[in-house]
Amino acid sequence: MKILHVTCSPRGQASESYRLSKKVIGFLLDSEPGATVINRVVGGDALPQVDEDYAISQQSSADVSQQGSLARSGELIEELQSADVVVIGTPMHNFTVPAALKVWIDHVARVRRTFNVGAQGKTSLLRDRPVFVAVASGGRFTGVNPRQPDFLMPYLTAVLGMIGLHGLTFFSVEGTALGPDAVVEARRKADQALHAYFSSNR
Repeated sequence: MKILHVTCSPRGQASESYRLSKKVIGFLLDSEPGATVINRVVGGDALPQVDEDYAISQQSSADVSQQGSLARSGELIEELQSADVVVIGTPMHNFTVPAALKVWIDHVARVRRTFNVGAQGKTSLLRDRPVFVAVASGGRFTGVNPRQPDFLMPYLTAVLGMIGLHGLTFFSVEGTALGPDAVVEARRKADQALHAYFSSNR
């Protein structure tokens, strides 16, 4: 089994989303000790925005340079295609995905490579596989009385579904801006959710 680990927090390995995503990988490795993990860091300036040739290629099959963003896009798509499981560690920024994760999505959601457009609309080209998303948020966006809206989970469900990835499972650490005690409680709840999920799916 090959696990693709995509991380995008500007705080890197010190982030709650990275910590939670590593716990997800730990459970996966418990069930598949021989699995390999491919680490793809997209936070900070790891990935540039898509360039002009890439944008032109999305509108037509015109002959454009295959260097720059198109070359990087090809690498990232091949990396995604080869993975059996995808684990994404992401913060929630302003109610949705951070810019760094959006750039990765812009590279892998590519017409004629991971989806097609036709009379029936957009149709996916990738095979489905499990996708685990570990989300960290300064506020609370789930539960009985969420204090902020959530555009992250609906967006990821829609855009990854467009390219063929439908089996999304979300875990979250919420309220990290509410002080150390809140972080401890959020970690406890996330750990409880992880144990419950992986215990029932063995």
